[in-house]
Amino acid sequence: MDAGRRSFLASTTGALAALAALDWSEVARAAEHAHAAAADPAAPFTTLTAAQAACVVAIAARIVPTDDAPGATEAGVVYFIDRGLGSFLAADRGSFLKGLAEFEASVAAAHPGAGSFAALPATAQDAFLKSIETTAFFGTLRLWTLFGLLASPAYGGNRDGVGWKLTGFEEAHQFTPPFGYYDRDYPGFVPYPPKATT
Repeated sequence: MDAGRRSFLASTTGALAALAALDWSEVARAAEHAHAAAADPAAPFTTLTAAQAACVVAIAARIVPTDDAPGATEAGVVYFIDRGLGSFLAADRGSFLKGLAEFEASVAAAHPGAGSFAALPATAQDAFLKSIETTAFFGTLRLWTLFGLLASPAYGGNRDGVGWKLTGFEEAHQFTPPFGYYDRDYPGFVPYPPKATT
């Protein structure tokens, strides 16, 4: 992984603290959906249209590109964002979709005949994103991309621990008082208990 990507991830990871106020039960449900959907390439989107999803995939892929290491595409970030817009990010759905439409309109104006952002070559995509990197729309999508990339695989996103591998994070229980290492084999501990069915 190049130094630029490592530096970018390190400098933006702190922004995830802004998500602490979210409804985490909704986050978990969205992530579980994302994990299942990302494993199935034919899985339908629940909020985004196919064209909108293709645009989100293309933008996220330039935020955390696939190079010598997997990126946002391999992590299934688009499915997490799609489900989030229908649940815990629903309050932002209208403004996000409006921003996405304006984004594509700006691409069409700057690149007549291209058809969409996803159809542009990578160099043109990067140049266009640089021109809008200070906008609220791009800031939001960058944050959501990182969240989807770095979320625990147990809850979805970060498929196969892609984001953790990029940042060097190792999954391990942290034992703090009143719990200690001796609690790790406690037979009653179930980290993700099954949901009750009715």
